[in-house]
Parts: sequence; C-alpha cells; structure tokens
Amino acid sequence: MPARTPRRRPGRLPATRSRQKSRENRLLAVGVPTAWAAAAVAYRLTCPLAHDERLSARLVSSAVLCAIGTGIVLHVRHTLLRELRRARWAAEAAHGVLLRPPPPRVDGLAVAAVQLSADTAARIGGDLYEVVATEHGVRVVIGDVRGHGPDAAGTAATVLGCFREAAHDERDLAGVLRRLERAMARRTRARTGEAPAAPGHADPPDEDFVTVLLLEILPDGTIRALNCGHPWPRLLSGTGVEALARTDPLPPLGLFPLPPDLPAVRCVPLLPGTAVVLHTDGAEDARDADGRFFPLERVLADAARDTPLSPQGVLRTVLAALMRHTDGPPQDDVALLVLTNERPPQPAHRAGCATDLSVPRHLSGPRPPPRDITSPGHRPGP
Repeated sequence: MPARTPRRRPGRLPATRSRQKSRENRLLAVGVPTAWAAAAVAYRLTCPLAHDERLSARLVSSAVLCAIGTGIVLHVRHTLLRELRRARWAAEAAHGVLLRPPPPRVDGLAVAAVQLSADTAARIGGDLYEVVATEHGVRVVIGDVRGHGPDAAGTAATVLGCFREAAHDERDLAGVLRRLERAMARRTRARTGEAPAAPGHADPPDEDFVTVLLLEILPDGTIRALNCGHPWPRLLSGTGVEALARTDPLPPLGLFPLPPDLPAVRCVPLLPGTAVVLHTDGAEDARDADGRFFPLERVLADAARDTPLSPQGVLRTVLAALMRHTDGPPQDDVALLVLTNERPPQPAHRAGCATDLSVPRHLSGPRPPPRDITSPGHRPGP
C-alpha cells in the first residue's frame, strides 16, 4: 500500500519549515546590525571624506554615520515590536483558553462576563469564572487567586480545569469543592517538590491560595452555594439589591483544610426577571484619587432600575461607573459575571388541587356489604 502523507492543519507550518523560519529570523536579527556596523567601519577606514577636515566633508561624514545609526535603531525597534506582537498573541491565546467567553445563554439563563487585568502588559490575571450546564443544574464558579499577572495564571488554570470536569461528575457541590481542594494540594506539592501527606494528615499551608464561590442554580430558580473566602453575590430585582446570602464563608482554598461537613447554603432564589451579579474583591476595593472605595452597591441599585434586566446592560453600567471612579484601569484584577433568569415562569404546584368527585366516607355512612350475585334471590338486570 502506498505510504500515507500526514495531514497538516490549515495555517500551520511543518516542523522543518518552522525551524528554518526561526533560523532566518535569528540571522536577520544579528546580521543586519552587523552589516550596518561593518559599513560604518569601512566608511571610516577607506572613504577619503572620513579623513577630510573641511566642513563640507565633516557634514557628509556625519550624515552617513547618522543614517547608519538610524538604520540600526530602526531594525532593532522592528525586531522588538515583532517579538512583542508575538508575546501579546501568545498571551491572548492563553487568556482565551483560560477564560473563554461564556455562551450568551446557558439553560435559560442569559450570561455576560468581563475580566480586567491589573497587569495591562500581560493581559492575564488571577481572576477566574465559568458557567456550565450539567444534569445537576447550572453550576457557576468565580474565584480570585492571590496576586495577579502570569504568576497567578497557573493557579487559575488549575482551578478552572478541575471545575470543568468536577461540575459534571460530582452530584453535589461539596464533592466539587473537595476536588478543587485536592487539585490545589497537588499544585502545591508540584511546586515545592514535597511528597503527599500521610493519610489523616493535611498538607502544609501554602502562600498560594484562591477564594472560590460555587453556585448551583436549579430549574425552579433555587440556588445553593459554597463560599470559600469570596464576596457574596448580589441579587438584582425590581425591589432593589440584596445579598445572595449572609453566612460566614469558609477559609480560602490553600490556607487550611476544609471541614469534614460541607453543607450547601440555601440562598435567595433566582426568579424569572431577576439577575445575580458575581464579582471579585477588586470591584469593591477599587479606589479613586481621594482613596474612596467604589460604591458597588449604589451602582448596582442604579442598574436594577433598568427593565427588563439584561446582563450586558448591567455590565455596561458597572464598568462605566468603575472607570469613572478609578480614572483609568483598576489597580487590582476585576472580574464580573452576571446571570439573568429568562426562563418562563413555572406554574405553582398546589398539593391536592385535583378535584375528587367521590363522596367522603365519613359523610356517606357505613357502606352496605357487597351483594352476592350467586345467591338464589338475585335477579340479573335486563
């Protein structure tokens, strides 16, 4: 049989051609400045104008050397810009894989999200979020890794990768949270090179931790939550803004081991026409030039007046107010995730609504014994 040629992905160079292109770029990066420098040395040594003391000859020599120097500077600038564009492209690709945009609708919920990185050069922050539809309901995660920039991206990728698998596999939120804790422990051991802890012993705490909030939204709007050191979301409705829950959160993942019992918190339901806003602490802690904190509660109250509520409208209102407050990019990573319930209202379930046409036994008196159709005095009807 003839040998099959390997299929190549569109837009992708073969390995040998890619290595050849890389060698050519390195040769250009080194060869062009070397050629310009050799031209300058040759002009200085061999050209008679370089040794002429007249003013016109000196002006010509200065112009030649200035042109050579300008060529070297422009070439170096072009090379640096090309490398910067490649680095930015790689950062954008990594950011797209790490924080892929959520779909506009997830099982009847309208979704919109945005992430602002404090490191504008890297464009990768330590904030994370994800929304997935599972057989257990719509599950949501939002988190904030300690620090920002590329150093926090690895931890965020670990948490997100584990959540995307555990959200479908685990039946309850407690199982998802414990999977995230084990993933964080494995990352800590991989970074420190330590062996796993013995059974019954917890891994030592690490400086790398993450605050995590898990939500589970059922088809009827019921919300269950597990919170590890994260700000509670806000619920937007026609009556205003209220916290989704007010219980004390658990410690962030990575600082202390989770307790044995992890009961999910029953939150305010997400009824049709209402919205829930999840955010990181960078939104609440953003300050203006006078050191005043961003009034997130008041801004959300203004956004709640718009009817009907839309995730994009809420995001636009909050981002515009945040940029005006900080007068530029925030000093910390900011992530916002808005979900609006656009499901049709479900009919209320009323127990015992079915009409019973039979007469109640306590009103009809004792029932006569059944007649024996085989008795001699029985006459069948016509």
